[in-house]
Amino acid sequence: MPLAVNLANELGNALSFAFGMFWEILWALILGFGLSAVVEAVVSKSEMRRLLPDDSPRSIARATLLGAASSSCSYAAVALARSLFRKGANFTAAMAFQFASTNLVIELGIIMALILGWQFTLGEFVGGPLMIVLMALLFRLFLSRRLVEEARQHAERGARGRMEGHAEMDMAVQATGSLWRRLRSPQGFTATARYFVMDWASVWMDVFGGLLIAGALAAWVPNSFWQSLFFSSHHTFAKFWGPVIAPFIAILSFVCSIGNVPLAAVLWNGGISFGGVLAFIFADLIILPILDIYRKYYGWRMAGFLLATFYATMAAAGLIVEFLFEGLGLRRTQRNATVEMANIHWNYTTVLNIIFLAIAGVLVWRFVRTGGLPMLRTMNKPLEPPPHEAHAHSH
Repeated sequence: MPLAVNLANELGNALSFAFGMFWEILWALILGFGLSAVVEAVVSKSEMRRLLPDDSPRSIARATLLGAASSSCSYAAVALARSLFRKGANFTAAMAFQFASTNLVIELGIIMALILGWQFTLGEFVGGPLMIVLMALLFRLFLSRRLVEEARQHAERGARGRMEGHAEMDMAVQATGSLWRRLRSPQGFTATARYFVMDWASVWMDVFGGLLIAGALAAWVPNSFWQSLFFSSHHTFAKFWGPVIAPFIAILSFVCSIGNVPLAAVLWNGGISFGGVLAFIFADLIILPILDIYRKYYGWRMAGFLLATFYATMAAAGLIVEFLFEGLGLRRTQRNATVEMANIHWNYTTVLNIIFLAIAGVLVWRFVRTGGLPMLRTMNKPLEPPPHEAHAHSH
């Protein structure tokens, strides 16, 4: 009996930590996804591949901006990058788009500021572009044309991963006029509501999975374990070790998108370095399920190449930002990330949650009223190509 009671208490503590973090970030999640939906509603995916013809600095910069305006779902980003590559975009530019769409998005920055602190948000938005530059340089040095062609042949086979349909949907407003006028139109309202709900539907498993795992780690794993793993008592070595070990932990976590921010908070409180936190968050594109999707999309050789180059760029970007921020006096030192048990009070967090839940309710209502529900059933199904495209592929 005491064992059962103890287990129940431990489980309750883990769930309490998970809900405590969720309650703190709920309004910020809704705000972030709402702003992201507004941007997506006026940025057409149909134009993206035309803007990414090569791996020149201009194309990489465009890919970065387009990615930042896209969804934060890692699976959708990977699927869309493959779609862009199949339709003629340069492979390096497609990978830059993929990096930006999971590391330079509004909602990620807001959640990081709320849970980890503004220094980490700034580090993310400095390290993200740096990581893309490092990746492009490594691709220039080591990516052969033969490997790209081999990857293209694999990509043409149409193997499926998660979020295929979501990646291919283009619900942006097609009308002319100013951005504000397009957003205020009924079509703009509908497009915003659809992107808001579809983006939520694409990441909810990662968000709640990350919260549950973070709650379990906070409740069950003592800080002494993390401190020994990250060599936190050896300050100089820890700065180098953190960005090296962090992507490996991310690979095994199975959680991506913004769902890994709560996990990063647990690691930060446990003693990982500043750059290690950033490398961990950068590494959402090399978790095991996504590595398997790379294998399906591009073949074993390209999947291995992406793992090696992505790992190197994520670790290097985290390390560079660590020392850059230390030199500028911007590196956060207080280990007080928001990892606390459920504790709801009538305060600004509760008020903001009520306001933004009401806004979310309006957007969901618009989504349902405009026939959005059937879209949810097609999120993992690739859209059927037009007859002339299907005929062309058969030849």
